[in-house]
Amino acid sequence: MVFGIVFLLIGVLGFIPGITANYNALYFSGYESEAVLLGVFQVSVLHNVVHMLLGFAGLAMARTNSSARLYLVGAGILYAVLFIYGLLIPLDSSANFVPFNTADNWLHVVLAVVMILLGLILGRDTERRPSAGGGPSRSSGNPGEGSIPN
Repeated sequence: MVFGIVFLLIGVLGFIPGITANYNALYFSGYESEAVLLGVFQVSVLHNVVHMLLGFAGLAMARTNSSARLYLVGAGILYAVLFIYGLLIPLDSSANFVPFNTADNWLHVVLAVVMILLGLILGRDTERRPSAGGGPSRSSGNPGEGSIPN
């Protein structure tokens, strides 16, 4: 849920003059958009909308452990792809349609690593733990698993 709230907030902040420098240079997409969130991260209308969509998806998928983990790993993979894409394209070309700059690329790699690791690690123990009554956990499909043998 935390990532959903943060991405939603970042998307909204990208539309607020003052928090986004060069706001008058905020374009729908493309490297020509010279608006920079917090004076660091290059943004466009498309970039902000994508952050808000990721935020809504994070909030919606935070309802269950398995969907939250799927969100973290899936969004982490998306950010890894964006990082690689950002390394391969010239940042001043039409291929930089999102757009992003060097600071965005570094943020993308950090987000990819953190989100994938959290998605793989968090909740892993809860799937194997027996329930409070000593019986099998709800995620276990095997009767008797987790119980003490005779």
